[in-house]
Amino acid sequence: MSLHGGELAQLRDIVRQFVDERDWDQFHTPKNLASALSVEAAELLEHFQWLQHGRIEELGPDKLAEVKHEMADVLVYLVRLADKLDVDLLAAVQEKMVLNRAKYPADQVRGDARKYYEYKQDEYKR
Repeated sequence: MSLHGGELAQLRDIVRQFVDERDWDQFHTPKNLASALSVEAAELLEHFQWLQHGRIEELGPDKLAEVKHEMADVLVYLVRLADKLDVDLLAAVQEKMVLNRAKYPADQVRGDARKYYEYKQDEYKR
């Protein structure tokens, strides 16, 4: 991850130190990290699985603490994957937002959660 300052670089350094202290870099291939990220994201989702809406009020303080830790796990694996692939996450988000703005023009999609291709179909029907 090619960040020289800021919070993402600080997170990267914290994770690097943790991994180095345990000699785990040998296991952190991009494939393994992507797999671990997916597993942790599923564990995060599990906390919301049977809730009606998944709002904070439905979680309660104990469940919210568990959700917070799962979120941290997801972030750790994402930051580690970015580090291994030399991806600047801030730049990647900025680039993706440009693409998303083109896919989802605010004046056309405000308040509507359909996918971009569903908006395109509506344009063709007119």
